[in-house]
Amino acid sequence: MLTVTNLNKTFNAGTVNEKHVIKDLSLTVNDGDFITIIGSNGAGKSTLLNLISGNVPVDSGRINLGGTDITYQSDVKRAKRIGRVFQDPMMGTSPDMWIEENLALAYRRTGRHTLRWGIKPQERETYRAALAQLNLGLEDRLQSKVGLLSGGQRQAVTLLMATLQKPELLLLDEHTAALDPKTAATVLTLSDQIIKEHNLTALMVTHNMQNAIDYGNRLIMMHDGRIIFDIAGEEKKKLTVEALLQKFEEISGSEFANDRALLS
Repeated sequence: MLTVTNLNKTFNAGTVNEKHVIKDLSLTVNDGDFITIIGSNGAGKSTLLNLISGNVPVDSGRINLGGTDITYQSDVKRAKRIGRVFQDPMMGTSPDMWIEENLALAYRRTGRHTLRWGIKPQERETYRAALAQLNLGLEDRLQSKVGLLSGGQRQAVTLLMATLQKPELLLLDEHTAALDPKTAATVLTLSDQIIKEHNLTALMVTHNMQNAIDYGNRLIMMHDGRIIFDIAGEEKKKLTVEALLQKFEEISGSEFANDRALLS
């Protein structure tokens, strides 16, 4: 589904603030993989997703999605094939538009763009049914402005928008980190449910090590711009947070430095 080969990215090159964030990183993602990504502070987790989605240009290396080289494709063109949910609930939606209008934008993003406006009754029922699956009562608030929703509700709508037209790849960038624990658990459960129901291929960056173990079929750990640990299947299921921390220290030769992860 996705192949990343010898990827490199440096920010502020040639200055005192130069930072080589991604270093010759290679990764193969199989169709249907749900991969959780954890790592130390500044490991390059979010940058990796930015490079895959096209939000940040690569310095060198190749990115292949579904047999197509997308290394230098624009983020707009990739958006037709890649769904993404960001950490900030305020991103990914238009706050001054109704819920149904936001969903309509997402639903139509893969088709032709015309001057036609309005939402047909049949289309509205599609949105209502999709929202009902969230069990948040939003199916009865189609004409509420998204900006009036809570952070958790808004993140749930963003998740739905990202998956309304089944994407080839779903990127979840710490999408529960800004939510309170109860709401975060709800959104995470919804994410897992949607990924399983639609058999999506997904990458999820998380700071919560237990969530990284509990969700998905595969886990990768990053440190200093590289993947230092990759585990899947039954081996992954047997992991504990303590074992994961120990593995990190054994491979990297340093203590795990991620305050949010350790506090979780």
